[in-house]
Amino acid sequence: QVQLVESGGGLVQAGGSLRLSCAASGAIFSRCAVGWFRQAPGKEREFVAAITRNGETTAYTDSVKGRFTISRDNVKTTVYLQMNSLKPEETAVYTCAAVVWYGVGVLPTQYNKYNYWGQGTQVTVSS
Repeated sequence: QVQLVESGGGLVQAGGSLRLSCAASGAIFSRCAVGWFRQAPGKEREFVAAITRNGETTAYTDSVKGRFTISRDNVKTTVYLQMNSLKPEETAVYTCAAVVWYGVGVLPTQYNKYNYWGQGTQVTVSS
């Protein structure tokens, strides 16, 4: 089992930055890939970024490439999402998710591939 708790959300002006954290507990976390997803009101859940268990491979949705960075600290069992140059349309609930994953050079981007989920943190970007 893995328990995930997100933090770091809040209100930021367009062009600003936030760093989200996903704190994990559970013995198997070190074997897990971790992804970030977001869901805006009335919209479908969207993949944002993911990282392999050792941090060597990352994946991003096209719209955030060059602005968002996912990283992890397996000693602190925490995954981070640094978000820069935020846009109003990125207002959403951001949720981290984990799955035991041994893939090399490839990451799951579909939400139904993940089986551990946090509660989410609200990110609001004002124009």
